[in-house]
Amino acid sequence: MAKPAQGAKYRGSIHDFPDFDPSQDAETLYNAMKGFGSDKEAILELITSRSNRQRQEICQNYKSLYGKDLIADLKYELTGKFERLIVGLMRPPAYGDAKEMKDAISGIGTDEKCLIEILASRTNEQIHQLVAAYKDAYERDLEADVIGDTSGHFRKMLVVLLQGTREEDDVVSEDLVQQDVQDLYEAGELKWGTDEAQFIYILGNRSKQHLRLVFDEYLKTTGKPIEASIRGELSGDFEKLMLAVVKCIRSTPEYFAERLFKAMKGLGTRDNTLIRIMVSRSELDMLDIREIFRTKYEKSLYSMIKNDTSGEYKKALLKLCGGDDDAAGQFFPEAAQVAYQMWELSAVARVELKGTVHPARDFNPDADAKALRKAMKGLGTDEDTIINIITHRSNAQRQQIRQAFKSHFGRDLMADLKSEISGDLARLILGLMMPPAHYDAKQLKKAMEGAGTDEQALIEILATRTNAEIRAINEAYKEDYHKSLEDALSSDTSGHFKRILISLATGNREEGGEDRERAREDAQEIADTSSGDKSSLETRFMMILCTRSYQHLRRVFQEFVKMTNYDVEHTIKKEMSGDVRDAFVAIVQSVKNKPLFFADKLYKSMKGAGTDEKTLTRIMVSRSEIDLLNIRREFIEKYDKSLHQAIEGDTSGDFLKALLAICGGED
Repeated sequence: MAKPAQGAKYRGSIHDFPDFDPSQDAETLYNAMKGFGSDKEAILELITSRSNRQRQEICQNYKSLYGKDLIADLKYELTGKFERLIVGLMRPPAYGDAKEMKDAISGIGTDEKCLIEILASRTNEQIHQLVAAYKDAYERDLEADVIGDTSGHFRKMLVVLLQGTREEDDVVSEDLVQQDVQDLYEAGELKWGTDEAQFIYILGNRSKQHLRLVFDEYLKTTGKPIEASIRGELSGDFEKLMLAVVKCIRSTPEYFAERLFKAMKGLGTRDNTLIRIMVSRSELDMLDIREIFRTKYEKSLYSMIKNDTSGEYKKALLKLCGGDDDAAGQFFPEAAQVAYQMWELSAVARVELKGTVHPARDFNPDADAKALRKAMKGLGTDEDTIINIITHRSNAQRQQIRQAFKSHFGRDLMADLKSEISGDLARLILGLMMPPAHYDAKQLKKAMEGAGTDEQALIEILATRTNAEIRAINEAYKEDYHKSLEDALSSDTSGHFKRILISLATGNREEGGEDRERAREDAQEIADTSSGDKSSLETRFMMILCTRSYQHLRRVFQEFVKMTNYDVEHTIKKEMSGDVRDAFVAIVQSVKNKPLFFADKLYKSMKGAGTDEKTLTRIMVSRSEIDLLNIRREFIEKYDKSLHQAIEGDTSGDFLKALLAICGGED
């Protein structure tokens, strides 16, 4: 097992057991498995309380005392996931990795995710031990087996990682950093096609310290995180492997926190992944993983395991976890540092926003108008033609088609479409036909009319639009409904929530850059949650969140972490409630990562029983020419399935066809 560096703090959750007696432990385990049935509680309590080194001594003593193989006896007595976990703990780490690699490449099909996880995250020393353990256990060459079971650039990168020759020198040459940035840029963004060999060489061989500086410089030079270029230039398992390598270079514990979250979220649990990570990281960095997990997902790893597993399996996993971070009610300083670094990255990132719907080439509004008229004339309607034309034209082009339709036929295209199509398809197509500001104005009007108010729709629109978009919405609202948006909001909402919405609806958010001194003052203003009443706190948050520029707010949120050890989103959720909380959280998430905010909203609109078609339609229409491609990338990154797949699994018929056309592709 790799030991922490000299003077480094131990970050595992499992420690050597004090007053350890391997012979006594061997006897305890023997008695727990003797006779009819087995004492699973005693087995799990003992094995999860010993370090791996101590477990090896127990194995040797068990063999000496009883002439039997302890692992074989455990396999015989235990079953299912609990057996896999306990047996996994009994293997030396390198042999555990070797077993996982063997299982991933033997039989029909390959578990590429397992190969990626192990080879992207292990140190040189761990790789060398793995290769030797594989040879010893299976009398086979691991590299040869990997080559025989994989292909293409994916195979090449796996073979490079299997060499375990990543540079380990922390002395970094600035010239080489600049050269690597240039080489990566020229191999991807600046090249027709991609020079995968450059990506493989640089990401497979350079030291972690060097690569972190390369990633920082790449962002400053290109305005894009390296991950965005990898997603744009590479594909399939090779893309997933390179992204995993980048994540592990940035923070191996953060990579594993994300893997654990994805293993347990949604329906069903990926137990193999959960077991592998909990076993392999329990004596390395489980405390770091726990803290990052708490920061990123606002729940403790302990509580998620507790809610997602059961029986002895759950008890054993919770022992490996080593504690519940929610019990302390606070983030730990290390986790706060991760939040701080995330805001640092956010503060310098210049993400290029891209839509999925673009102006059609060789556009002919007269021809489109005639084709649409033909699709709606006579008996029946040709929905395919309507969908094909309207989803493949930009909004500006659709307005020209409306004019041409009126000129040729003296008819209102919107009225004709309304009479020919219905339901979800009609809402989607008619939404696409409206100018964006008028569409948003209509969505706000619908959110406020009738019994009850759709507060989530009001928040979603007003918390995410730019000043220019808000001003255009105000004009459109006045033009279409002969009433100001502010008056409508005033009569339909109340209290602090009303004040927040009206503040956002003025479209007067500052647009300048950051001011560090002022950012510290702003952070101090909202950091003091102890003094004053709740109303005062909400007013202070509103004054800053609703008026400062996004760039400045990123710096405020970073200073807030430094002062309080909390991410601002966590504080809002803890201190506030109801619509006020939801509005502030939406602003913070929009500042953090607007495409991710919309990806979350889309996911929630389709998960579980039933679909929230209104939210789904509103986001697909309103973001199609702004950042839907970015939303797609965030969606697959967070939910391990593409937006295309989610839509396909949750909608049907012509509505499905139109949504997929707007989605613009399968990731």
